[in-house]
Amino acid sequence: MTLTLLSQPAPLSSASSAIPRADSALRLSLHPVPNRRAVVNGAWWPYSRDAAAELPGLIAAVDRLLDRVTLGISVHGDTWQSLPRRIPARGRQIRISWSRHTDPRLITLSFAAGEPVVLLIIPSGTAADAAQATLKLATQDTAGLTPDDILNLATLPSRPAARPTLRTVTAGSSAD
Repeated sequence: MTLTLLSQPAPLSSASSAIPRADSALRLSLHPVPNRRAVVNGAWWPYSRDAAAELPGLIAAVDRLLDRVTLGISVHGDTWQSLPRRIPARGRQIRISWSRHTDPRLITLSFAAGEPVVLLIIPSGTAADAAQATLKLATQDTAGLTPDDILNLATLPSRPAARPTLRTVTAGSSAD
C-alpha cells in the first residue's frame, strides 16, 4: 500500500509552536514496508526550502503513517534555509543533523526501533506532473536505482518521441 498525501499548505511560521496536522500540508508518498535494497522508501515534495516551516509537518505525517516516533532527521546542510538544530514535535524535540557529505536529494528519518526511512526530496519548484510522477515512482521497487535515476525516469515522457528522419546528403546535392 502506498500512501500519498496531497493538499494545500497552511502557512507555518518558524516561530510558531503549533504542530501542524499530519495531513494538512504534505505532498508525501511513503511505502509502509521499507525495502532494504531500495535507495529510498518514498518521496517528499516540500513547498519551500525552509526547514523550520516544512519539517514539523513531515515528522507528524511519518509518525502517524508508520505508527513510529521520529527521533532524528539527517539532511544535507546546503539544501535547506533556516535549518534549526531541533524541531518541535508532539511532546519532544527532534534533533536535526546535517552534513555536506550526504546526498542533498535525500532526507533520513531515524526511529528508536527499526530501519530508518529515506525519502527522496523533490525540489519545491518542480512542475506538478513531474513531481506527482516522482511521488508515485519512489514507492515502487527502486532497488538498484539512484536518486538521479528516479528523478529522470519520472520526468521521461510515457512514450518515446518520434525519431527524426535522417537524410543523406552527398557532395553537390541539396538536403532540400
